[in-house]
Amino acid sequence: MKQALLTATAALFTLTVAAQTSCADALPVVSGIHAVPVSSGTPNNPTCAGGVGTGAMWYSFTATNDTTMVLLTHVVGVPDTDTKVSVYTGTCAALSCLIGDDDGGDGLTSMATFAVTTGATYTIAFDNYYSSLGFSFDLHPLYTPPPPEGTIIFTATSIIGAGGIMGAVDMNDDGRDDAVMPGYTSFNIGYQYPLGAYAIANYPTSPAVNTASWSFAIGDWDSNGHRDLLYGGGSGATFMNASGDGLSYTQHTFSQYIFCQRTNFVDLNNDGNLDAFSCHDVDANVAFINDGNGNLVFTQGGYGTTCGNYGSIFTDFNNDGSMDLFVAKCGCDPQDLLMPNNGSGVFTNIAPALGLNDSHQSWSSAWGDFDNDGDMDVLIGSSGGGVHKLMRNNGDGTLTDITAGSGMDSFTGSSIEWTAHDFNNDGWIDILGGGAMHYNNGDGTFSHDATAPPNHAVGDMNNDGFLDIMSAAGYFASSGNDNNWIRINLRGTVSNRDAIGARVTVTSALGTQIRDIRSGDGFRYMSFIGAHFGLGADDAVQSVQIRWPSGAVEVFDELAINQTHTIIEGVSIGIPEEAADDFRMYPNPATDMVTLTGVANNSMVEVYDATGKLVLNTRLLGTQLSVAGLAPGVHELRVVGKNGVQHLRFTKA
Repeated sequence: MKQALLTATAALFTLTVAAQTSCADALPVVSGIHAVPVSSGTPNNPTCAGGVGTGAMWYSFTATNDTTMVLLTHVVGVPDTDTKVSVYTGTCAALSCLIGDDDGGDGLTSMATFAVTTGATYTIAFDNYYSSLGFSFDLHPLYTPPPPEGTIIFTATSIIGAGGIMGAVDMNDDGRDDAVMPGYTSFNIGYQYPLGAYAIANYPTSPAVNTASWSFAIGDWDSNGHRDLLYGGGSGATFMNASGDGLSYTQHTFSQYIFCQRTNFVDLNNDGNLDAFSCHDVDANVAFINDGNGNLVFTQGGYGTTCGNYGSIFTDFNNDGSMDLFVAKCGCDPQDLLMPNNGSGVFTNIAPALGLNDSHQSWSSAWGDFDNDGDMDVLIGSSGGGVHKLMRNNGDGTLTDITAGSGMDSFTGSSIEWTAHDFNNDGWIDILGGGAMHYNNGDGTFSHDATAPPNHAVGDMNNDGFLDIMSAAGYFASSGNDNNWIRINLRGTVSNRDAIGARVTVTSALGTQIRDIRSGDGFRYMSFIGAHFGLGADDAVQSVQIRWPSGAVEVFDELAINQTHTIIEGVSIGIPEEAADDFRMYPNPATDMVTLTGVANNSMVEVYDATGKLVLNTRLLGTQLSVAGLAPGVHELRVVGKNGVQHLRFTKA
């Protein structure tokens, strides 16, 4: 790609053969190719990537318009030249790092992409921390095409009182995704209510030994009906475990040192108990095996034994019913891992045979069935250079690189976060990453929208059936369109309660789509737990098939569209979450008496416990219902009346 760019644009550039040796007399440059001679100038400190060298060469660039610039280094004839670049704002007396890069380009070259503002001057320094040999660099504006037709517009929306959001997960089992904000001495949950309203609840904890400084995962690992939190920090893993009533959380931190990168919840050994996992940046990866007796057991080895582990994701690559492990790697050992699970928790790396051990630098990957052929494909996105790999799953345990001509070969944006969801509900999974939304055209190509929000946790934050993208203090709300959709939330009974590892298959006139239930994708954030499907113009689904982690398979015919359905393993009939926004119950958690709104007098009321057992069957007289006789825990309430079947979940304290 770089060679083609040079060939196409060489006539526009002027080759510069001089360079300056300090920030004060940095050589002004414009778009073009410029030579960097043997490094002999004043060192740049601070440096924006890696260590500080003994010398640097200095340049300055003044923007003539608001745009995004791309800087690429080139090494000709001396392949061992290792380049490193720092880009600064501010004056020489107070330089502030804007971006830095070491090996983001091909081989040992560098790549930096940064936004510039008209009239602002940016200082560029190349240091000799790795090499003093000369090279050249290409500075040019990034071409940003107009958004493709049918682009979703996202609107910044604040959640009052929110800050530090890292998750978009339903935390009170009411069918609505909530905003989760991990912390140090407490954490906050922004509970979503009808019409986009939010209420912030604070949960005090003991001071977290490790905060979620690197990654964040959520899952009900002890299956007590309340989801637990996993903080991935620079020194280890900290669990915040929910109590049986969901009203308090107890910290548990493992003493072993782990430089946590991506964290996940997953049933590694298919025993029905939810385990946890953490990538380790400087050593072998780590699992926390659930013994089924309320304990997590630290286990290291067997999940990748070398350093450089960044972005783990679990998906059923070979369609055998077990969750397989992919790790996007970077740094000291950038050889990606693809490790099928033999069904009992033994993982074997097959990446070398599939051409994945090519030193591609990445912090995460986006897995989804991009061609709707019934198996999971992958986009391995670059974390520091515009070299992406789109791989098609051939269904026989092999992958084919289909990057060329896909549109991902010409896209040069990079980021540490890459995720895959159907954002425009057209029935084709899109990719978010590299500073753009990549809309799946359904023909093996992707169209790019650089106006999309940056990658973050993903969830339906206003319950309108379209996926939104979180921000630190709110979310970017999807404008939606006329496409239809269906969402499936699962509750395991024999399987782990969150049904993480389940495969959901939806068939409609459009064809067949698949989703895997996961906890933890991308690099840092925690998206919704469930299966969201766009249906395009299809006005019905023919069937929904659930393959549970236990191996059980259930099929539900003709579920209603444009609704969320909760399916309980072995007992559910797939009733939609709610029939109307005014159907509510309070207080929740409940103690003895609750009030129902949006229901008719004399309606039939059924309450089921977490196992699906019917524990209350009565008629509603007025608006109040006694739940005093129910055991503590999570329950499911169904009301049958003139509004049809209405459905919600609540906790009995």
